[in-house]
Amino acid sequence: MTRAGAPSGRVTAAWVAAGAIAATLLLLHPAARGEAPPGALFWGATVALGVLALATIRRVAALQGGRLDGVLTAALFGLWVVYFWQLLVVAFEVPRVLLPAPSLIVQSMLDHWSKLAGDFTQTVLKAVLLGWALGSGLGFAVAVAIDRQPFLQRGLLPLASLTSTIPLVAVAPIAVMWFGFDWPSKAAVVVLMTFFPMLVSTLAGLQAAGKLERELMHSYAASYSRTLLALRLPAAVPFIFGALKVNASLALIGAIVAEFFGSPTSGLGFRISTEASRMNLALVWGAIVVAAVTGSLAYALLARLERRVAFWHPSVRGP
Repeated sequence: MTRAGAPSGRVTAAWVAAGAIAATLLLLHPAARGEAPPGALFWGATVALGVLALATIRRVAALQGGRLDGVLTAALFGLWVVYFWQLLVVAFEVPRVLLPAPSLIVQSMLDHWSKLAGDFTQTVLKAVLLGWALGSGLGFAVAVAIDRQPFLQRGLLPLASLTSTIPLVAVAPIAVMWFGFDWPSKAAVVVLMTFFPMLVSTLAGLQAAGKLERELMHSYAASYSRTLLALRLPAAVPFIFGALKVNASLALIGAIVAEFFGSPTSGLGFRISTEASRMNLALVWGAIVVAAVTGSLAYALLARLERRVAFWHPSVRGP
């Protein structure tokens, strides 16, 4: 233990190595490979390994270092979840149509990587990126307009709130009829989903500037645009990034669900729907993995950009 009471890095690394060795040895058991029914020895080793995994994760989480320690904790936790998923699915002989093992999912992704790459391009690089940028930009512009002309709040804000109450399953078929089966209809759905969160967050951020600071700018006879750029927009930056991060997830979900209601022969939503009807659950999970990793990376990139832009704000200030 260190002076601060945190576990030392070397001891923690030894715990991680011991867990990795024990996990590898358990995979050599016939029950872990589906060659024999699991017995008492297998279940006892599994429980002991679970206890060791929890202890290892707690020790890694208790490390007092930089932000990298949080990443290591999340990565270690994810690896243990995938490991026990593989172990228990094979041991219980769970049918593939119910829950395929991670090894089958990875193999399916490798076998169909060209399809998944095309699906990624169709859904993410076309529909999601364009819809996210347009929806967020439009929400920001309308928020500034409402803030500049308060009377617009009585007319535009109620109409804008309606966009957040429209069911996705209702608007997706309409978007397909208006914009066709290709990616523009999915981008339109994404615009509708991302508009209102950015509008509300930007309005809240513009009101976050302190009253004394605004009165000081007024006493200097600063114009609205000068006050907006020098005071109110910097105060709204954390709110804007919060909306951007939320919209990144909403955009991906919206585009995938919209593809269920009509799409060309590519797209993550199309792949999930088509392969599920064929009972090819391994490829379905492969498409889900691609979507989940994409959403996580987008959130992480936006969070990192937020730290650089709004480094002064308490909500993003590093340790």
